[in-house]
Parts: sequence; structure tokens; C-alpha cells
Amino acid sequence: MGRGKIEIKRIENANSRQVTFSKRRAGLLKKAQELAILCDAEVAVIIFSNTGKLFEFSSSGMKRTLSRYNKCLDFSEAAVAEYKTEKQDSKEVDGLKDEIAKLQMKQLRLLGKDLNGLSLKELQLLEQDLNEGLLLVKEKKEKLLMEQLEQSRVQEQRAMLENETLRRQVEELRGFFPPTECSVPAYLEYYPLGRKNSLMNHSSATPDVASDGAVEKGDSDTTLHLGLPSNLYHKRKAPERETNSNDSRSQLGVL
Repeated sequence: MGRGKIEIKRIENANSRQVTFSKRRAGLLKKAQELAILCDAEVAVIIFSNTGKLFEFSSSGMKRTLSRYNKCLDFSEAAVAEYKTEKQDSKEVDGLKDEIAKLQMKQLRLLGKDLNGLSLKELQLLEQDLNEGLLLVKEKKEKLLMEQLEQSRVQEQRAMLENETLRRQVEELRGFFPPTECSVPAYLEYYPLGRKNSLMNHSSATPDVASDGAVEKGDSDTTLHLGLPSNLYHKRKAPERETNSNDSRSQLGVL
């Protein structure tokens, strides 16, 4: 007869429980060793009895195996967290893609394209949206125009104030320099036209006679003569004539 199936539950008898623990512990450690040898696996077993006694087995050293286990555990947790993050990001990306597609469709409809399949109510809502947008655009344009007009007015007022300030400064400067009567120089005189003709003809008449003759003839034309008076002109001519006569006499004496 075969051995009957043992019910897996806590053994109430302490002696039987201790005997079973010793037998099964030895079998478990033996199986772990065989698994490590046969399959070239890194196996570690840690057992604590009910009295707190430690039993262990490791094919590559317990510290090395535990260190490797901790690294794998940390990596597993990081991998799980990364997977959750990627999954959440993927959901957000899918939602954003759907929203972008809806916005693109709405933009096309606002431009009057891709209107097929819209009902009368949807077309009315689209028309309402377009009218509201047009009103907003007009309000914004009027606001900008008013702002530009106000800026122009401010600049105009500023320019007027600057002009007024400059005008006052000019008036103040004029007050520092009162007008004075400037005497006309001696060489800037008005002579009758007859005297001018007499000077051009190199006549020997005096200025008084020439002027009297012009007055008697009733000639009222006058001209501005720039240069020395006529009497000085004749005085200059006289020494020149004397010099010429002296030169001619000296030449005759030499001959």
C-alpha cells in the first residue's frame, strides 16, 4: 500500500513538529544544493526555526546573493514606477492628440472648410461663433485706433508746449539785447545819379556842383555808391598825374 497523503497544517505535537522540521529542512537544503549544481544557478536559502535559530545555504555566498537581490529589487521597483509613468504619459499624449485633432477640425470649419456632415443647429452655432469673433476683432481694432489717436494728441500738445517755451526763451533773449541805432559808415552814402555819371566821365566838377546840377535838372534817381568819396578819388588822381609828369621830365633830362 502506498503512503497516504499528508494534510498540510500545523503539527500540534511539539516533538513531531521538531522532527518534521529537521527532516524537511535537510531535504530543502539538499534540493537547493542540487539545483545550484545541476542548473548552474545561484541559489540561497534562509531558514529560521520557531525558536529563532538560523539555517542558511548559498551557492555563491550569502552577502553576494543578498546584494544582487537588493539590486534586482530596486530595479524592479524602478521599472514598475517607470512603467506606470509611461502608461500615464501615454494616456495624456493620447488625450492631447484627440484635443489637437478637434481644434484642427474646428479651425477648418471656422475657415469655411469641411462643413460636410454638419446639421442645421451646428451650422447656426458656427455662425454665432464667427459673429462673436468678428465683433471682438472690431472692438480690438477700434481700441487700437483710439489709443493711437490719444498718443497723437499727447504728442501734439507736447510739441505746442515746447514751441511756446522756445518762443518765450527767444523773447527773453531779445530783452537782454535792446535795439540800437547803428550809424551808416562814411563809405556807404547815397549819391545822385548825375554825380555818378560825372565820376564815370572823369570830369573835374566838384561834388557840390554836380549835386546842384542834378537837383536843378530835377533828377530824383539815386544810387548807392560803394567806395571812397569822389574828392578822395580826385586827390588820388592828382598825385598820380604829378608822378607821371616827373617821370617824363626825368626821361627828357636823360636824353
